[in-house]
Amino acid sequence: MKDLSAFDLNLLRVFDAVARERHVTRAAARLNLSQPAVSNALNRLRAALGDELFLRAPQGVVPTSLALSLMHPVEEMLDRLQETLAATAPFDPATSDRVFTIALSEYAEAVLAPPLFARLAVEAPGILVAIRHADRTNAHDLLEGGEAQLAIAMLGEPTALYTRLRLLPEAFMVLTRPGHPLLDGPLTVERYVAFPHLLHSPNGSRDGAMDRVLQEAGHARRLGAVVAHLSAVPEILLGTDMIMTLSSRLARQLAAVHGLALRPVPVETKHMRLSMIFHRRFEADQGHAWLRRLLLALAREVVAYCPAEGRKEEPATA
Repeated sequence: MKDLSAFDLNLLRVFDAVARERHVTRAAARLNLSQPAVSNALNRLRAALGDELFLRAPQGVVPTSLALSLMHPVEEMLDRLQETLAATAPFDPATSDRVFTIALSEYAEAVLAPPLFARLAVEAPGILVAIRHADRTNAHDLLEGGEAQLAIAMLGEPTALYTRLRLLPEAFMVLTRPGHPLLDGPLTVERYVAFPHLLHSPNGSRDGAMDRVLQEAGHARRLGAVVAHLSAVPEILLGTDMIMTLSSRLARQLAAVHGLALRPVPVETKHMRLSMIFHRRFEADQGHAWLRRLLLALAREVVAYCPAEGRKEEPATA
């Protein structure tokens, strides 16, 4: 098919629904259409493209090779069209049923997700926020591929197509089990590096924020373990002599819930900041702008409630 002038673009919505559901009846329910209407649209699409597109299978339908090659372009086109229409439509969080997919680091999720969902329950009960994991290795790909509408993590400066807003300034603290030998006497750098360190690294990297700081100070630490999920941290620390250096807000949460001990980091560290990054095409989207403002306000509240140690905190700014 070379000429699109006579092609009904509404058929692509049917194609997308069947491709996602792999079932004609479920696709009809997704589109609020009857099953015969969807079957008729599929027949028109098959005639226009000269391909069966979807073949009958015991559990529904399976796509042909042409359908497989069309699925991502059609999905992306419809998503971009939806984003464009949403940007110009009036937005009322109290009545909206929009779905926002955002990408957060595990730290950002731990400190921002609880107040975010508490606020949504009151102000925007129909809105669904779905969270994906993000870090410096995958955040750009998630945004570029349309798999997330904004990302919050420890991120560098993006390209000109993206906007970056700086959020939480963050200090660090050392977590240990109660009764750990490191709790007795002054905490020097020498004693700090003498014990094995637990590193939280969702992407598997063995290079943590403290390694460069220690290297610049002429020291090196020894890793005892690297874990992908924070949920494993408390039990590991409670059962070993490993210590962990973690952002102070998260360290305080874990210490309060699991009875862990806290000590300040014995070397001077630069305060890190979370960054919010999003594509500039969302700047005029009223719903997206509302969500950004909400996240910025929550970041300011987190800073005011639990300022990082060792400095006067600045509010999160745009």
